[in-house]
Amino acid sequence: MRKLVSVMMIVLSVMAGHIQAQELTRAEKKALQERLDSLLFVEAEQAINDKEFTLEADQVVFKYGQTAYVSSNTNFVSVKGENAVVQVAFNIPASGFNGLGGITVDGTVSGYEIRKDKKGNISVSMNVMGIGISARVDIHMTRGSNGASVTVSPNFNSNRLILNGVVLPAERSNVFKGRSL
Repeated sequence: MRKLVSVMMIVLSVMAGHIQAQELTRAEKKALQERLDSLLFVEAEQAINDKEFTLEADQVVFKYGQTAYVSSNTNFVSVKGENAVVQVAFNIPASGFNGLGGITVDGTVSGYEIRKDKKGNISVSMNVMGIGISARVDIHMTRGSNGASVTVSPNFNSNRLILNGVVLPAERSNVFKGRSL
């Protein structure tokens, strides 16, 4: 399945490069983008089913709705089998707990549950337990794109955090993990 998606993405990129030389109409550009988004969705869905994915976030939404745009290679939620990493790092002068201006926590996944609604949207719910974290993690990915939102709800306080970004297979992810708690 992954090879098929990879081959299809290569074919689409070659087609896009070839077509780029010609003038594309708005409808053709939209159709090409929809095909690419659909392939990315299939790839992300497979990674979620395999429990080998990373959600790279470029936006953080805090408890009371304040938002911050952040670097996607240092703000992520990663799941590899039964292990999970939740990391946030802000562009501030202080080094933070992880050396990147934020916090990195490792944990174990339990209660991993995938649901797909009638429209094809995917929801993933899991508990992440570890030394620095005990939280409920809920991921929602809309059909037709690998764009997703993850809500991290700690069990011991109400400091909910939402990360918005894209879901990628673990092997395609390009994240930098800081020092864990």
